[in-house]
Parts: sequence; C-alpha cells; structure tokens
Amino acid sequence: MIEAVTYRSPRPEELAECALVWHAAVDDYMRRLARPLPPPYLDPLIGLLRHLQTTDPERFVVAVRTGPRVAPWQAASPAPRAERIVGFGIAVQREHVWFLSQLYVLPEEQRQGIGRALLTRVMPSVTPGAAEGAAFPIDASPGVLATCTDSAQPVSNGLYGRFGIVARMPIFNLLGRPTDPASLPALPEGIEAVPLETEPAASAAAIAASVAIDSIDRSVLGYAHPADHAYLRTEGRTGFLYRTAGGDPIGYGYSSKAGRFGPVALLDETITAPVLAHLLTAIEPRGATSAWVPGANDRAMVAMLRAGLRIESFPSLLCWTRPFAAFELYMPAGLSLL
Repeated sequence: MIEAVTYRSPRPEELAECALVWHAAVDDYMRRLARPLPPPYLDPLIGLLRHLQTTDPERFVVAVRTGPRVAPWQAASPAPRAERIVGFGIAVQREHVWFLSQLYVLPEEQRQGIGRALLTRVMPSVTPGAAEGAAFPIDASPGVLATCTDSAQPVSNGLYGRFGIVARMPIFNLLGRPTDPASLPALPEGIEAVPLETEPAASAAAIAASVAIDSIDRSVLGYAHPADHAYLRTEGRTGFLYRTAGGDPIGYGYSSKAGRFGPVALLDETITAPVLAHLLTAIEPRGATSAWVPGANDRAMVAMLRAGLRIESFPSLLCWTRPFAAFELYMPAGLSLL
C-alpha cells in the first residue's frame, strides 16, 4: 500500500492540526539540541494562522496523506483512513514583499520532498510541477522574497537559498524581566507617546494615526501592512505612536501584558533607547518579555541588554532575495510576521 500526498487549502477546523505539526517539527530538532519544547499551548499560534488564512488564503497550503492507495493485484482494499495533515506552508504578500511565514513537516515525513513541494505552491509565479525539478531563477518575481528561519536548520536554509532567499542577517531573541529599565534615557522633551487604542476606529484621530503608521512602515520596512496592525491589537498588544511636539510622527511600538514585544519602527535611530524604555515600563507584563532584535539594530540590542534582558539560545536568520527594509530601525513582532 502506498499512501499518496495531496496538497490543498486547509479547512478552518484544521488549524489546530497545523499547529500540532509545528510543535512536533520544532520539538524534534530542539530535542536534538537538548532543548525540548514545553507541552504545547497553541492558542496564540492558531490565532496567527487564522489571521494569515484570512489575509492570504491562496498562500496557505497543507500536505495531506490521503491513502491508502491499493495496488491492482491486491485482493481486497482496506477501508480508507481519515485524512491527516503531515505538513503545511503559509506565506503573506504585503505590497511588493512576499514573506514565508511558516513551513513545517512532521519529522517522520521529512526528506521526501514535501517541504519543497509546499514551498513551490505558496511562492509567487512558480508552477509547482515544473519548479520542483528545475532551478528557480532568482529574479523570477518582480518583488522581494523573504523569510525568517532558524540557524540550526541547515537543510531548510539550503532549500530557501536555492530559490535565492539567502540568509543575510542574524536576529536575536531577547528574553527576561527588565531589571534596570531606569538605566535607559527617558523620552526627550517634546516627544510624546500616544496610545493607539484610545480613539474609535472611524474617528479622525484614529484614521490619521493609521495613515502615519503606514507611512512609517513604508519608510522603514518597505511596505505597509495595516491588516497586521489590526491583528496585533486584537491579540493583546498595545501600540503607541511617537510624535514630536509639532505633531510629526517619528515612530511606533507595541508591547503587551503577555510579554510579547514589537513591532517597533522608528524614523530617528537616536530615540531607540528612550522608546524601548517607554515600552518596557508603560505596560508591565505578567511574566518575561520576549523581543526580537535584528543584528543591524545595535542600538536596540544595547538598550535591551542594559535593561536586563538576555540573549536566548541561538540566533535565527533573516533571509531575502534583495534588500527591502532598514532593519537598523526596526524590530519585528516575531519570526512569522514582520
């Protein structure tokens, strides 16, 4: 009996199964590094997958075992077993930037071409059947292809590199409770932090803040992504818009009671430490704060370390086909959603 692998869009009720695939795949290689994952709490990941399925349904694909398929000479066919998800991939398209958010395959299903097949099905301008056996031209897409990946995953990094999505920059997870945020400077006189949740969504102030955030994102990140900002607020992050006394926006940042930190985008790198100090103290998390700092953002790295956070484990890697963001001015929300 040979069970076939088929590829299709996931059903809403299958998001929890996708989250379990993520946990099994990550736990497998973390165990090999003597760092097994704790028992899964998957609600935040399921919420993220639901958001990405809403914004990019055509770029969310699952690999499904659909067997059994029985050879003609077998006398009897066993009853078909229920479908089971063995891998999934999901990407987002934000203006000209395509970003691979998640790609995971169950450990026992790896090294069978499933990961590559998923990747080609969520990439732009790629015909899956043709691309799986042929080199993919780096300039095949008019935009940028990008992802974040673990540095401890050389096979995955090699796969992305074959498509021109080459590892360019480390990104570090800083973790802990701030023990000395007072060592960082306060916001300079004339710079105010305006909470983003205080005005009704349809109000003039809220619309102006949204326009300002889009403008900051295009200057720093290279694209606007208002749907992701809306998602971050609904999942518990509190945002602030930073502006001058004259009302000119110069950045934004998010923190949360759950300890999830970012994104942070600034037009002026000299206010990095004051803004991070404000975010670390404006909202007191219930536990540890977890923040992601690109290697290019040295001011953020120094500020967070001085505040008392520590570098956790090995770095991850930011990968892209060509430059698109000023990462010295940016901290992402996480590895799955810049």
